[in-house]
Amino acid sequence: MQAFYADHFVLPLPEGHRFPMAKYARLRERLARELPQVELREAEPASDGELALVHTPTYIDAVRTGTLAPVAQREIGFPWSPAMAERARRSVGATVQACRRALGGAGLAANLAGGTHHAYADKGSGFCVFNDAAVAARLMQAEHARAHRARGMLRVAIVDLDVHQGNGTAKIFAQDDSVFTLSLHGAKNFPFRKEPSDLDVELPDGCGDAEYLEALERALEELERRFDPGLVIYLAGADP
Repeated sequence: MQAFYADHFVLPLPEGHRFPMAKYARLRERLARELPQVELREAEPASDGELALVHTPTYIDAVRTGTLAPVAQREIGFPWSPAMAERARRSVGATVQACRRALGGAGLAANLAGGTHHAYADKGSGFCVFNDAAVAARLMQAEHARAHRARGMLRVAIVDLDVHQGNGTAKIFAQDDSVFTLSLHGAKNFPFRKEPSDLDVELPDGCGDAEYLEALERALEELERRFDPGLVIYLAGADP
């Protein structure tokens, strides 16, 4: 199995910043130590053209050139820097590479630092600059269409188990029946204004393992009844 990483692009965050940026390198180091059979590969950056399958040209350009307005940087939660822009591209690139690997015959691959599900088409939010799952889904559909013209649209399911609802992903695919968005999340957690996914499962604070797993099993059964994907993108979050 291959896993892609971009943890060497470390953002110069202010002292006391609450985002635990060091966790990505620690995860890669632990994987290398405890699961040496996992092949770790450096992620390539997503191009402007790939990002534009989801994001607006104006927003892509603002991230690239460092012209994001202060209010936009505050909503993202990171100050702009060249490392911030490069890491955002490579976080998307890692998911793209993992999807290509999975669809190319491996069946399974991973991004160690994706899941940037709060990013909308025209803005970032909640420590998410570009939406890696959305860009990867759109790009895999485009590549599938070129390679298999007679087979129809690649159907993609995005299964999001982060404690926070995948609001950006839900909004991006709100009118797209070729992508099914499933979000299992804390009812009272961020974002406080949710976007409707194809299937939202809200859980109470203090939800235990048995209750969580029962809700997940029901949600996956509902997904299976309603949708037949050719690709599944799973967002683990750091929470389950």
